[in-house]
Amino acid sequence: MDMGTALVVAAAIGAYYQIRSQRIRAGLDKGPMLGFGRNRDEYPSGQASHSRRETELEKEVDALRERVKVLERIATDGRPTRALADEIESLRDK
Repeated sequence: MDMGTALVVAAAIGAYYQIRSQRIRAGLDKGPMLGFGRNRDEYPSGQASHSRRETELEKEVDALRERVKVLERIATDGRPTRALADEIESLRDK
C-alpha cells in the first residue's frame, strides 16, 4: 500500500468514527452496547431530530471529504508513484 492510499484509508476511518460517534450521541444509533447515547427506543419513529449544529457538522464533513478528493488528485496527478513517495520521504527528513 502506498502512502497516498494509507492517508485516504486513515482519513476515511477518522471520518467514519466521527460520524458514528455523533450519531450515537444523537440517539440515531444504539452504539456498541456500552450504555452511552440515547437509545433508539426513546423515539417512536426511530429517529431523533437533527439540531442545527449537527446539520452544519454533517455539511462540513461532506465539504472536507470533497477537499480531500481534490487534494489527492492534485498530489498524484500525472506523477509516478515512486517519485511521489520519494518527495514525501524528503519532506519528512526536513
